[in-house]
Amino acid sequence: MDIVIRNARIVDGTGAATFAGDVGVRNGRIAAVGQVANKGRREIDAKGHVLSPGFIDIHTHYDPQICWDRLATPSLEHGVTTVVMGNCSLSLAPVRASGKHKLVKMFEKIEDIKEATFDEAVSFAWESFGDYLEFIRPGLGLNVGALVGHSALRYYVMGKESQDRIATDPEIAEMCQLLEQAMRAGAIGLSISYVDIDEDGRPVPSRLADMREKIALCKAMAKSGRGVLQTVPFFINIEKQLENIEELGDLSLVSGVMCSIAPITCSPVAPDNWKRSLAKLEEQRARGAKVYGQSMPRSFDINLRMSETSFLLYGIPEWNALMQLPIKERLAGFADAEARKNLVDAANKRLLPLLFGLKVGDTYSAVNKKYEGKRLADIAQTEGKTLPGAMLDIAVADGLQTEFQLKGAIHTDPNETIKLLDHPLIHIGASDAGAHVSQFCGAGDTSDLMERFVRKLGKMSLERAVHRLTGELASAWGIVDRGTIEVGKAADLVLFDADTIARREEEFVSDFPGEARRYICHADGIEAVIVNGEIVRENNAYTVARPGRIV
Repeated sequence: MDIVIRNARIVDGTGAATFAGDVGVRNGRIAAVGQVANKGRREIDAKGHVLSPGFIDIHTHYDPQICWDRLATPSLEHGVTTVVMGNCSLSLAPVRASGKHKLVKMFEKIEDIKEATFDEAVSFAWESFGDYLEFIRPGLGLNVGALVGHSALRYYVMGKESQDRIATDPEIAEMCQLLEQAMRAGAIGLSISYVDIDEDGRPVPSRLADMREKIALCKAMAKSGRGVLQTVPFFINIEKQLENIEELGDLSLVSGVMCSIAPITCSPVAPDNWKRSLAKLEEQRARGAKVYGQSMPRSFDINLRMSETSFLLYGIPEWNALMQLPIKERLAGFADAEARKNLVDAANKRLLPLLFGLKVGDTYSAVNKKYEGKRLADIAQTEGKTLPGAMLDIAVADGLQTEFQLKGAIHTDPNETIKLLDHPLIHIGASDAGAHVSQFCGAGDTSDLMERFVRKLGKMSLERAVHRLTGELASAWGIVDRGTIEVGKAADLVLFDADTIARREEEFVSDFPGEARRYICHADGIEAVIVNGEIVRENNAYTVARPGRIV
């Protein structure tokens, strides 16, 4: 054996009861489960800690980051051994030289990954989707399932007209041919969008597709014998979201593909929407369609820094226009006394409910230290200011770097959230890891689920939680050779302490190319992470092993 892990509490990813035993690994595969007599070149004493399959994150946007960070940090730290990227109609291929800038701007607008980061660290040394996979394959620290972004595919074939009209039959045929090639090269499926807009506020190319095009693409994908269709709904309007789910049912029935829609969330603003979405999913299942929703365990905590990007400010033209400027001009604009009344009036009309929920986090000037931890509403009342005025005064004094925290905007009630997380037509996903990095860290949902819903709240059993993060997702998403601890399966494993596993508080760090900053969160209680039979992380540090694969 290459590795033998002994004295473990084995949770095998099938949902079966925990049992005590050993696991032997040889040539990247699980070679023995139970009592392993053979010695390993490396022996690990689990000391009664949990040994489970590696966790799977089905909704990430690591497409750019994986170009310079083959570990997709910090997901591996939370026991994630497989990530699916290319969600929400956005991938970095296929791409023509003339279309690179357009892709970058869409990523910048929709996923908050800055153009300067692309300029410094994303080479675009590829054109086809297969070329992109070959570029990222060497040195992967974890496994990657890559979706073809429909907006990228459509723009590649139709150029600027992809945002103006439906496709012709020859254009659809070309898209289908490219998608079939991508599937043969190792793509895991296709992603579309019902809601996203580009840098000019226009619908992304995917939203211009008619049913004829979508059916053709789903059938083309299905020729490979695998494939998932992922989408983000028009969540702004629940009636539209329900229509989206029904359309996915039609696509699944006509093509046989599994469809995944993200996110389905519990919001106190619209408390019945998630129930209606679940009912619609159940309706599609009754028709025979394979349509699943995605939801995340964590409450939606987001940070607003006016020195960075913020989708919370997109809906206020007066503020959003300034947010597009370089930092010096942006600061001058928000500090302009003559512009203050218009800025405050605009925020009062469009942002006031949000501002009531903000709390001041980190500050960067002596005058602002007294505000840390206080609610913006309390500060404004004490100082006799409007909420927008108080926010602007604090931010300007900090050079716009002030951290304003919004906590618990969705998934505030765990008694409601668990009904989503435990529903058979909901997959645990929608993390958005790799996106919106200057506003929150999407990684760490696995640790959060184990820490809160399993250990602290007792609302989900350990076996059920592991199954939801491993075997269930591997089966539904066609990741056939991993997800459970069985002889012959790929040795993707995570060893963790169920009594201490946790998602730490987020930190704001400067470790992204292009002088960009991001939120990152580390994990507690993860003892070792094994990918394809090699230890990639142990003792809270990465090893030199890079055994990840395209799945």
